[in-house]
Amino acid sequence: MDIYVKTPDTGKDKIRKITLIGLLANILLSGIKFGLGIMGNSQAVVADALHSFSDTSSDFVILMGVKYWTAPADECHPFGHQKIESFVTIIIGLVLVGVAAGIGYNAILSMMSRPDANLNPVVIIGPVLSFIVKEIMFKITYRVGIETNSSSVKANAWHHRTDALSSIPVLVAVIASLINPKLMFLDHVGAIIVSVFIIKVGLDILFTSVNELLDRGMSKQELVTIEKTIMAIPNVLGAHRIRSRQIADCFYMDLHLEVEGSMTVTAGHDISETVKAILLKKNKRLIDVMVHLEPAPEKKTVE
Repeated sequence: MDIYVKTPDTGKDKIRKITLIGLLANILLSGIKFGLGIMGNSQAVVADALHSFSDTSSDFVILMGVKYWTAPADECHPFGHQKIESFVTIIIGLVLVGVAAGIGYNAILSMMSRPDANLNPVVIIGPVLSFIVKEIMFKITYRVGIETNSSSVKANAWHHRTDALSSIPVLVAVIASLINPKLMFLDHVGAIIVSVFIIKVGLDILFTSVNELLDRGMSKQELVTIEKTIMAIPNVLGAHRIRSRQIADCFYMDLHLEVEGSMTVTAGHDISETVKAILLKKNKRLIDVMVHLEPAPEKKTVE
């Protein structure tokens, strides 16, 4: 029995809980902002409400997907189902890019038409409330993403933050329009800037998830640290072909370990198990380490 193989802490309950909270917050915020936008005659606040409502799409995707990517390994999927999370994260990234493109496109059209504004000060409540609630949701959701090593939850956290940031130009536009209707163009300029920012975040999420599906390995710095850790273990004479591949936010690793050639099989096995246990203990993102034991070249043998 291999006692050193980790069972990934999926944190399914944490993920579901924070996602349900986010879903409820999105529905309530979108309803409040939509009502305020209609009452206050603000197209910007209505658009911001629709943006908040679009965030529910990523919540639903996570709630449906978490059941599958947290499922234990089986005969057909011996390495687990975590790559499903990468697909879920890609969907969230695509939603972010799509929403951002829509915001930018509408801002450009609005800038060209320049409609007159006749706003009610009550509309200020919408973007202010949205910024506060969504920034809080970003912080607690991202913390859960870190705790559960969930790329999709962290991506959803950024979805909350982009919603918070998109409320800033809306607030500026509302205040500026209340002071002087001629300043309404600031809404469109701000919306375009925010849309560019959201597109960048969405593309970063997409590229990261695609790399996960392509079995991206650990960084060179992480591999150097791991090699130093291995070489510091007693009776280890060398290590090479240290390879890793990413599954969600975790890694599988295999390596070749060199020991004294005259060692017994039992002694060599004990050393390899020690190496494996130390690596798993020191690197929280490692799920399993496969060690190939081989005799060290004569020049490395300790006399």
